[in-house]
Amino acid sequence: MLERNSGIPLDLGWVNRSCVNDQAVKGRIQDLLTSRSIHADHQVEWLARSIQCIDLTTLAGDDCPSNVARLCSKAAYPLSDSIASALHIGNGLLTTGAVCVYPARVADACLGLERLGANIPVASVATGFPTGQTSLKIRLAEIEFAVQSGAKEIDIVINRELALAQNWKELYNELVQMRKACGESHMKSILAVGELCNLTNIYRASLVAMMAGSDFIKTSTGKETVNATLPIGLVMCRAIRAYNRKTGFKVGFKPAGGIRTSKDVLQWMTLMKEELGNDYLTPELFRIGASALLNDIERNLTNHFTGGYFLAEEMPMA
Repeated sequence: MLERNSGIPLDLGWVNRSCVNDQAVKGRIQDLLTSRSIHADHQVEWLARSIQCIDLTTLAGDDCPSNVARLCSKAAYPLSDSIASALHIGNGLLTTGAVCVYPARVADACLGLERLGANIPVASVATGFPTGQTSLKIRLAEIEFAVQSGAKEIDIVINRELALAQNWKELYNELVQMRKACGESHMKSILAVGELCNLTNIYRASLVAMMAGSDFIKTSTGKETVNATLPIGLVMCRAIRAYNRKTGFKVGFKPAGGIRTSKDVLQWMTLMKEELGNDYLTPELFRIGASALLNDIERNLTNHFTGGYFLAEEMPMA
């Protein structure tokens, strides 16, 4: 079992002296994209592997028990029987990493997965997602409600005002209280990177979130104008690596927002392997927040085995 990150006292010296070289980040990403790629002969296996890292998500205003139940079914059986058979994957052996919903839909998701006999965790966004513009008391109460409803993972949003003001102590204190409210449920801290202005702020916010006990750090809500990009991912991975070297704790990483194609996910998996190693190709340490990605993966797997693509209307709901 992976040891949970218990957090450490806030180290403001470490946070404030951390700076990011933007040009070096761009150079490293360019090197990855031009000199590191997954051979075509192995892409099918990598795509199949990526499915277990997807947090299959619905965060819509019209979410209801029926479409949450369909989402759970897709999470439990992400590939058609013919494709699973071609991959030599037994029935029920491949699932997504989690199902992610709003707090009000957690009970529906738990019931849907229970009926399927699927051992898949339910993740819930919380703390005034996506903006976080509610009082701390209400944000903590929302976490507690989601946990009591059955959520095993809580995707919280940080207070961007505090990060932009460099008020790291207050941000740390808020996150510590959120971690306490999560209890045994894992906490994924969403940095909303598109609203943090620069890469140095993103690196510093990553450190503070990990020091406060986050089990994962996550790029975005998916609602910002800038979401998961490879340069941002690299900066957050370097923060994870630095934190691991200093504390011994391995903190997970979750990019979210804008990851829609098989090409996208292969690039992200390459980044994980190159920067953090093979452990970060597993759902214990790597998740992808996505809703449409699974459809594209299944279409590409179908093309590999049959030579043709499903039409949009032939695809199951994802």
